Amino acid sequence: MTMLKSNSLSLELGGTRIVSDISVEIGPGEFVGLVGPNGSGKTTLLRGLHRMLKPVEGTVLVQSDDLWQINANEAARRIAVVAQENQIGFDFTTSEVAAMGRIPYKKGFERDTQEDRRLVAQSLMELGLAPLAHRSFDEMSGGERQRTLIARALVQQAPILLLDEPTNHLDIHYQLDLLHRVRSLKLTTIAALHDLNLAASWCDRIYVMDHGRIVAGGPPNEALSAERISSVFRVRATAFVHPVTGKHQLLFDRAEAV
Repeated sequence: MTMLKSNSLSLELGGTRIVSDISVEIGPGEFVGLVGPNGSGKTTLLRGLHRMLKPVEGTVLVQSDDLWQINANEAARRIAVVAQENQIGFDFTTSEVAAMGRIPYKKGFERDTQEDRRLVAQSLMELGLAPLAHRSFDEMSGGERQRTLIARALVQQAPILLLDEPTNHLDIHYQLDLLHRVRSLKLTTIAALHDLNLAASWCDRIYVMDHGRIVAGGPPNEALSAERISSVFRVRATAFVHPVTGKHQLLFDRAEAV
């Protein structure tokens, strides 16, 4: 069963076409990476995959249902999102922000249940945030905020997870720890990643975007070939196999050296 699929998806912002004719497909439990230069359309595509931006052409199917034919709460019960923007707007604590992940399951002003509180406590503990449960979100570092928003997504208990640059603001320990935790959850995940070596190390498959289109897709060693990196990112890339992990990895040099 396909969990998330787009068919010939095109998206616009302010009347300008940003993403054109995108078809992607993600199966149960797959971790799929989305990479590309700045401005290639990664964030716009993710917005189109979770009802933030309505397509001008094409469709998005979530568990075989048209995303725009189900209501917003139902969509949120199926897809959890961690966007790049991390401003909440009010002075909430870490635990209160994480608890927002339960909103799609509530009616009106229904209070948190014991199960809601258990899920919040568990997610904060797993992400190393338990000691900061009562800290104001506005007073946290960028990395702490990022982990809090990921905790909120986990509390949401959706089978599909969309991540837009989830490793931003995180030091290398938390980058690796976060990606390990996401993989271990076995959720259907699509993540826009800036670091090509992180994408190659952790993703089952990778889609490469350039100028609003998918220009390559497949296992990391195929999608991130040295030739593809050179043409899309305008740098010289040397591919090698990591001596410990056995994963496809890349070294980079200036474009002038190509």
